[in-house]
Amino acid sequence: MTNDLIAKAAIDRRLAEIVTPVIEDLGFELVRIRLMSGKTTTLQIMAEKPEGGIEVDDCAAISTAVSAVLDVEDPILDAYALEVSSPGIDRPLTRLKDFDMWVGYEAKIETTELIDGRRRFKGEIAGTEGDEVLITIEDQGEDVTIGLKFDWLEDAKLVLTDDLIRDVLRARKDAGQVDETQFDEIETVLDGEDEDKA
Repeated sequence: MTNDLIAKAAIDRRLAEIVTPVIEDLGFELVRIRLMSGKTTTLQIMAEKPEGGIEVDDCAAISTAVSAVLDVEDPILDAYALEVSSPGIDRPLTRLKDFDMWVGYEAKIETTELIDGRRRFKGEIAGTEGDEVLITIEDQGEDVTIGLKFDWLEDAKLVLTDDLIRDVLRARKDAGQVDETQFDEIETVLDGEDEDKA
């Protein structure tokens, strides 16, 4: 079953029902789906491999397969553009397993209801426990780890930090997805920023 973080609106949930089997048959997982209306209607699909990561060619394959199914099912009334992408570095956290994969990184979490007088939490992901997401936040000058039921979450995403950028690029470099020289250039820039802050 699709949760609200993956597919929020009723139309998103309907679209998720249609496209999830197609994406999974290709060996990927749906991270998020949103039908955005503005001047033009855009269907945004974020997907990745179960172990994380996705290539441009993978996005093209998903786009082709999803387009074919949507042409048959025809759930979207207006003309629309289809965008298939990776979740990106400051990715949305839409599945319980995301909170285990990104332990130690900073996240922003928003809940549907007020919890202790607040709906927004920012802190370090501390994993999961049962159906709860654990996050270490600062409370009155002290670090406190709290549990938020996964069902309470309305929005959750990683915060773009130098550590996150460096670690994601290092992992991509180790997987042979980033050119050595590109990585070294970025590493130099990030190290330079750290020295500026000191």
